[in-house]
Amino acid sequence: MTSITDFLFGRALATHEERAEKIGPVAGIPVFGLDALSSAAYGPEAALTLLIPLGAAGVSYIVPITGSILLLLAILYFSYRQTIHAYPNGGGSYTVAKENIGEGAGLLAAAALMIDYVLTAAVGISAGVGALVSAVPSLQPQTLHLCLGILAVITFINLRGLKEAGAVFVIPTYLFVLCLVGTIVWGVIKAVMAGGHPVPVEALPALPPATTMVSAWLILQVFSSGCAAMTGVEAVSNGVKAFREPTSENAQKTLTIIIIILMILLAGIAWLANVYHIGATDPVKNYESVLSMLLRAVAGKGVFYYVSIGSILLVLALSANTAFADFPRLCRIIARDNFLPHSFASTGRRLVYTNGIYVLAILTGALLVLFNGVTDRLIPLYAVGAFLAFTLSQAGMVLHWRKTPGKHFHNMLVNGLGAAATGVTTIVVLGAKFLEGAWVTVLLVPVMLSVMMLVKRHYREVGDEVASHSPADFTNVEEPIVITPIAGWNKVTQKALRFCYAVSHEIRAVHVSAGDETDSAFCKDWSMYAEVPAREAGLPAPELVILDSPYRYVLLPIMEYVLQVERENPSRQIAVVLPELVEKHWYHYLLHNQRASVLKTLLLVKGSQRIVVINVPWYASV
Repeated sequence: MTSITDFLFGRALATHEERAEKIGPVAGIPVFGLDALSSAAYGPEAALTLLIPLGAAGVSYIVPITGSILLLLAILYFSYRQTIHAYPNGGGSYTVAKENIGEGAGLLAAAALMIDYVLTAAVGISAGVGALVSAVPSLQPQTLHLCLGILAVITFINLRGLKEAGAVFVIPTYLFVLCLVGTIVWGVIKAVMAGGHPVPVEALPALPPATTMVSAWLILQVFSSGCAAMTGVEAVSNGVKAFREPTSENAQKTLTIIIIILMILLAGIAWLANVYHIGATDPVKNYESVLSMLLRAVAGKGVFYYVSIGSILLVLALSANTAFADFPRLCRIIARDNFLPHSFASTGRRLVYTNGIYVLAILTGALLVLFNGVTDRLIPLYAVGAFLAFTLSQAGMVLHWRKTPGKHFHNMLVNGLGAAATGVTTIVVLGAKFLEGAWVTVLLVPVMLSVMMLVKRHYREVGDEVASHSPADFTNVEEPIVITPIAGWNKVTQKALRFCYAVSHEIRAVHVSAGDETDSAFCKDWSMYAEVPAREAGLPAPELVILDSPYRYVLLPIMEYVLQVERENPSRQIAVVLPELVEKHWYHYLLHNQRASVLKTLLLVKGSQRIVVINVPWYASV
């Protein structure tokens, strides 16, 4: 019979089934390329938004600015092809920087990437909802609720496994590509036939009058916002191990296809926005996305428009999957180096890194709530982390080729050019967006570095403390003093006492008395059911210790007694045996007190190396 868990998340996968979960380029594009491809929907729009003050003249600047972004994208493409080849086990910025520049550089790249992945998820979802609101303006008041709902769906899909996530995203991804490429091709044909001055099928919002003059600083700001279109480039190099054999070749094919499609989309959108005179609109009042206006201008608001908007919504929202595919993998690598909790390195029932998925979902949800789900407010925080990671990765690759035997001048030149280009872009983006919100990223990076260093120090100190290179010492082994809390006489108590005698013959049964009439009856039962049978079996009778508690406290007197016995016996171990009723159904836990669990927690917190806590469960059958 299939359990609810199996129905929702799929059956549990064995470790040996991991190979079957590997993916090829067809599934790799939606899994690792959605972030990059979907950025075509909000990257150009982010740039056009900053050109609004220039009025109609501002739209013409989108073409040369997009050209410079495409040049940088090409440099990154060739750089990351080499990274995939050099690091077939996953050549993310953290790995490359740590191995070639140093631990500090690796952690800096890791912190920047983790921030970038959280922003990737938040921006993708909010941009998807923005596309929906453009088509159905009445939904604008529900923007945040829609964002959180989509986040929950993506989280659920990813908990079912990488292969299933890829299968779910294949159709929306390729539908998105076909719709946008079709729009671009048809728009270009119409523009060429109209001599470069096509007439929109539907009237477009008039561009506002110019309120400022063009300046170098404004162009740099526009460029930095447009660079948001490149933040997903590294995803494939981070997830090389997710591809089936040959892993490097499949990863490189996937990266190539993603970059070609992205270049076509960015170039086509920029050129058509210029010829159709499409500018960005106010992101809060009367908002309509650039792609919505482009679709209306080229094809009108018919069936194709709504199919395209639907595919844009799906892909933008699902683009968060790139973060869900890479963030847990990055956390796993960092955790294996002891800079994050080890739980991040463990796979769940579907061979995915469940804890990383949960953490990403929580952080993304918090970010969406903080910014009320508005994409434009998140963009300034977006590109800094990605380009910092790009720069460290490419600089690390230059050092990698220097250390690798053989002639690698061409490889060093490609990665060196990539490091220089992304380094300059990082400075530009940081300078242009610092006051608009990039300062948050600058503040978060050192905080995360500090946290990771503290985690590493903790693991190192614990490792040093428990390390042993000597044989076990079995001399002068003495039975512990056994203390077991007793509430009343029943089968649970009887089972615990039998176990106590298997551990030691010095047993102290502790009963907390509130001073009522039940105590005398309990003492009679104890003598009849515990002391007499023990003597008849040739065993020393268990000592009954009555702790007075006139204010009806139970756990505190027991804990204080255990600690007192520990102090009075500095050479003995103290074993605390806790009888515990285990209910058959989870809802029965509400009907019984959970004092044993609470007492165990208190003893573990307040105790020392000489106190051992043992649970003796009685499994209820009803």
